Amino acid sequence: MASLPRVSLKHAGIFVTDFPLMLDFYVKLFGFQISDQVQSVERQTAFLTNDPAAHHTFVISSGRAPGSASTIQQLSFYADTLDDVRGYWKAVSSDPKMTRIYTTTHGNAWSLYFWDPEDNRIEIYTDTPWHIPQPAGLDIDFTKSDDEIIRQTEAYVRADPKFEPFDDWRVKTAENLGIKGYKPGK
Repeated sequence: MASLPRVSLKHAGIFVTDFPLMLDFYVKLFGFQISDQVQSVERQTAFLTNDPAAHHTFVISSGRAPGSASTIQQLSFYADTLDDVRGYWKAVSSDPKMTRIYTTTHGNAWSLYFWDPEDNRIEIYTDTPWHIPQPAGLDIDFTKSDDEIIRQTEAYVRADPKFEPFDDWRVKTAENLGIKGYKPGK
């Protein structure tokens, strides 16, 4: 199978129990636009996007059995900056319905975790400039300044003997994937 072309994951979909509740939750929180919405005898489906180059980046479909456990380990959404992650932390923290929230640095990312109304774990994250082997985690406090969080994270990653700049890790990973001439940030 190694001879198959390389692919990229570009969208994900979940089955939900309460379609209107979950559609409302994701549209309001993330500002998704509904590209298409379909109702058949079997289910309702909404194709959502926040990227004008993609018809859908997220799909919600009815059909999850009531009371069934989530099979999703997590849904991760990338934010451009640490302050963007903090903005979501402020929004989620101010919602009294959001009772399970935590923040962490994995060394390679600053992350906010919380659960949607049907108990799917959501992560909002942005990259740090460093890499350490995973799993890794250290609680962070988004009431602190960016400088304080950056200093705390840098001290944490530099204590790991396998610490390296994230761009170095990216170049090695590209080489391992057979991608020649990869330049981080391009």
